[in-house]
Amino acid sequence: MNHPVAEALSEFSSRFLQAWCDADQGFPRSEDLVGLASPCTRADDGYEVSWQPVARQPVGDLAAVEKGIELRLHEDIVAFYGAQFSGDMAARFSAVGGPVEFDLLQAFNDDDVLRLQENILGHLVTQRRLKLKPTVFIGAMEAENQVISVCNLTGEVVVETLGKDEREVLASDLTSFLRALEPVVKAG
Repeated sequence: MNHPVAEALSEFSSRFLQAWCDADQGFPRSEDLVGLASPCTRADDGYEVSWQPVARQPVGDLAAVEKGIELRLHEDIVAFYGAQFSGDMAARFSAVGGPVEFDLLQAFNDDDVLRLQENILGHLVTQRRLKLKPTVFIGAMEAENQVISVCNLTGEVVVETLGKDEREVLASDLTSFLRALEPVVKAG
């Protein structure tokens, strides 16, 4: 599948790896991934896991979420979460009101895909109950009540305040958003 979102995600992943290399950090590392099997694990010393994004073969889907909520998800969302296994990647987006820093959420393995699907389903159910337009989160911000999401109706990338109808459009589509991201290296 050569979806533009999958290609833009792959390009960002390459820039992210290069940023770690340029900072003399080697591969990205995380304490949170210790002991978890994944095709993207490079090394696990019991304290940290070093990893690199790898393409999913076959490409994943979110059919279980779509069936559970009886809603067809925007193709960009499906392409984003189905394209690769990876650790979360820190990123910066230059917005009109100033830079937005966040962790671009990814699935690390098949178990993580199931957890992610449950969280997306819960998010969509809450939005339906609150009569909000459906979105699917793709990024976690430092403020726990805000996320980076893709609007399921328009495909726009937004900063969303959870549980409220407060959304700021960052990009008209996910492909251009991913291409504009700047990698952030968070290493010790």
